This record gives sequence, C-alpha cells and structure tokens, in this order.
Amino acid sequence: MKYVNDTVRRQDRLMDEERALELLRESEYGVLSMQDVDGSGYGVPLNYVWDGDHSIYIHCAPEGHKLQALEHHPLVSFCIIGRVHLLPRNFTTEYESVILRGEAHIHLSEEEMMRALHLLVDKLSPDFKEIGYKYSEKSFHRVNIIRVDFTEFSGKRKYVAKAD
Repeated sequence: MKYVNDTVRRQDRLMDEERALELLRESEYGVLSMQDVDGSGYGVPLNYVWDGDHSIYIHCAPEGHKLQALEHHPLVSFCIIGRVHLLPRNFTTEYESVILRGEAHIHLSEEEMMRALHLLVDKLSPDFKEIGYKYSEKSFHRVNIIRVDFTEFSGKRKYVAKAD
C-alpha cells in the first residue's frame, strides 16, 4: 500500500503518513464508497478493522445491497474521518481525513472469515474477547466478511492557528 499525496490539490494541507496510519488503525468507522449495480454511486458507513498491512475487514449480512454492488464493481474507496472541529467564527472547519483506494473481495475462506471476526472483536470489544469469540462462532452462519485490499492512500488535514 503506497502513500500517495502528490495528487492532493492543497499541498499545504497534507497529513503525514504516520498520522494517516494511526487513523486507519484506531478509527471506529469509515465510509465505503462503491459503484452500485446500476452504475450510480453508493456509500455506506461501517465498522472495520485493519490487518496492519494493506487490507481491512468489514462484516455484513450474508446477502444484501453491498455484496451485490461489490460483485459487479469491486473497485472501491474508503474514507476515514479523524478529528473535526467546526469554527463558526472563522467560517471554516478543522479536519483530518484519509482516503484509501482498492479492491473488495467477498468470497473468502471460512478460516479467513473467522480470523477477521476475531480481529474485529479484538478492536471493537477488547474487554469482551472470550465472549466475542464464542459469539462469532455461534453467529458465523449469519455473517459475511468483505476484505478490501488497498493499493494506495492519502491523507489531508486542516488546522487553524489560534489568534494571539
């Protein structure tokens, strides 16, 4: 996964790669954007877990709108929003965001799916791992897992200096 910031229009607002990876690792959710079956845009906010390399895992129902769209058009983007602070007096907003581009995979092995469920439990319910693992096993037949492999990502941020 390559950090590519040279296409960001506002070069004065680039986020360093270390902070972008921190957001990828620690954020609770992101927005998966894809092309719908009919060719229109489709985006959905969801929880995810990063594998520490170049992929994220997302859990979902065994069938549904996301899976239909991804079956037809697997190329996606994923947006993570970090800190946001509205500054009404300045008519602006401080923000952080990371956008990743990649390809979604929806037909994973049972072993990879269970490993992904464990990663999700580790991240989203760290104080309840034992119960979460058992729950994952019992509900395994009611879930699907999407893996998104990213090829590149970029980060952008805006901070407003405090007036003296």
